[in-house]
Amino acid sequence: MSRPAPFLLASNLLFGALFFGGCETVPQGIQQARIEMAQRIAAEPAGDYFIGRRYYKPDFKFWGYVRRPGQPWSAAQLVMLNEKQKLAPDREQLSFGSDNNYEYKLYGSFSGDNVYEPASNSIYPEFTLKGYELISTNPSPIFKSQFRGKATAADLRYMVEKPE
Repeated sequence: MSRPAPFLLASNLLFGALFFGGCETVPQGIQQARIEMAQRIAAEPAGDYFIGRRYYKPDFKFWGYVRRPGQPWSAAQLVMLNEKQKLAPDREQLSFGSDNNYEYKLYGSFSGDNVYEPASNSIYPEFTLKGYELISTNPSPIFKSQFRGKATAADLRYMVEKPE
């Protein structure tokens, strides 16, 4: 028994609506911000430093994302911070997490050790901090949740995002 053509047409329309409904377009302003961020990253001078983005989650012990100058945020690594030589900026001010999403120029190095983080049940590379300079308190967005703006803090509390 063959199905009538109207059923096939209706199912194709439904499938198409579902498929395209799941696609997200990036608003023009965000697209422009991404282009400008890519240009700033490409213009970063090479040197003995890193770029860090604080990624504070109350239940987690990692510090944030760290990348080399000139590399995109998608290449950054989520790190555990070794503060034996220098305290993290928020810890130095006794204001934990107050610098969430701030961007820093970091001085230090990866120790080669990996550290277990219990809340995420994951292992992250250790970055030994020797110094830092604040770059921005309001840098360009690098996480999907920052582009969409739909997710609430409760939705994201236990989700560990990766930069794009």
